[in-house]
Amino acid sequence: MIPYWISLAAAISTSLLGQVLLKAGAVAEGGFLSQLFRWQTIIGLGAYGGAALLYIVALRRIPMSVALPCTAASYVVIAAVGHFAFGEVLGPTKLAALALISLGVVLLATA
Repeated sequence: MIPYWISLAAAISTSLLGQVLLKAGAVAEGGFLSQLFRWQTIIGLGAYGGAALLYIVALRRIPMSVALPCTAASYVVIAAVGHFAFGEVLGPTKLAALALISLGVVLLATA
């Protein structure tokens, strides 16, 4: 069972990497087509594809009712990345929401 949890963690991490790369590709100058063909965007989309493959492996043994909510852990990490790397605001309401998401992920993962 442990390899499937490792696959789920890798899927979440790979998806996070893809998200950061897509954001990096989006904040540069230029229109949509130039954004689409930036190396960050292309690698970010590839990371999403890899994350999907890892997620499929995880679903072989982890119930979908547990695996999908566990991916919500990425919301917490990506909010921190957005704040520190891209200057996005994390106010009290967002922090409270992230705490609730974290609690839900922990409860489901241990169910």
